[in-house]
Amino acid sequence: MIAMQYSIALPADYDMDIVRRRIAQKGPQLDGFPGLSFKAYLYADRDDAALPTRGNLYAPFYAWREAAGMHAFLAGPGFAALTDAFGRPHVRTWSAWEANGTARLREAVCASRDLRALPVDADLGEIRTQALAQAHEDLANGALAAVSAFDPQTWSLVALRLWDRPRPDLARPLRQLYAVGHVSVSAAA
Repeated sequence: MIAMQYSIALPADYDMDIVRRRIAQKGPQLDGFPGLSFKAYLYADRDDAALPTRGNLYAPFYAWREAAGMHAFLAGPGFAALTDAFGRPHVRTWSAWEANGTARLREAVCASRDLRALPVDADLGEIRTQALAQAHEDLANGALAAVSAFDPQTWSLVALRLWDRPRPDLARPLRQLYAVGHVSVSAAA
């Protein structure tokens, strides 16, 4: 399993309705995409009082079952259209320890994403155990999806959670909150 995200920072005065329309139009095109577990179409609107953020972003998050699906997407027309519209973004990938979604995954309206660097002396096994325990706790507490993953190149962790309602209570200094415009899922989901 591979977690993947790119984040496109948009100007403070950018009309975020453009992003919302783009998601509404293009989101369903990835429903059932081969190799995809799910894609959450995430965005942050600095004018959205329900989800505090520092700026406007378009930042889809993907959970891939296999690398071939990710490669097909990145080499395909959908990503080419995104590149034409916004320029080629830096695409981050992580090796997923776990990516779980509930049957209600498509009801997500909010996402929280934590990124953190691992200390040099970190016990990766213990960190993995803690990350998975937190993911299971969050699912038990109402998360519709929980992804826990790490990047051994930068020694960083990512934790993504999808929620069925806005969660301003989850705001933290190093956590990004997003609105969810659409969730595409695999054909098997």
